[in-house]
Amino acid sequence: MNIRFVKSSTKKKILQELNALFGISKLPYLLIESGKNKIRAFSGSLSKDEIKLISRLINIEIIGAYLLKEEENHIRLSLDAAHLLKDEITKNIIEINSQQLNDWIRGKDLDIQAQKGVVIIKNNKDFIGCGISNGLKIFNYIPKERRLRSNN
Repeated sequence: MNIRFVKSSTKKKILQELNALFGISKLPYLLIESGKNKIRAFSGSLSKDEIKLISRLINIEIIGAYLLKEEENHIRLSLDAAHLLKDEITKNIIEINSQQLNDWIRGKDLDIQAQKGVVIIKNNKDFIGCGISNGLKIFNYIPKERRLRSNN
């Protein structure tokens, strides 16, 4: 894998957008680009140079946690990022009830009126993920392999 680190100017733009969308004011991680506009976050003790050296010696498939995806007109946080950054997120939070949670974790979209754009889904104190609202519905982006399969 050819590791591509996110430049500090790009990280600053990402952080500005995350701040505008969700109130996130800091990303204390080394950001790494991966395929299809995906950004991963690395918080280990290795430096950029050490990671580059290791990647020349062995094949590194993945490093860091999947943080976000840059799409045409917005940034969408990953499911793990919603949990990782939960203490930072202060905006665009949609609180859902138990029945809506049941539907959401099974991959269903929610018929909830909300401001258009990217929203964070929350149930009680738990951040459940990220969706995109068209104003009338919130579209679910939980990966299929992480959804519950039963219909209970």
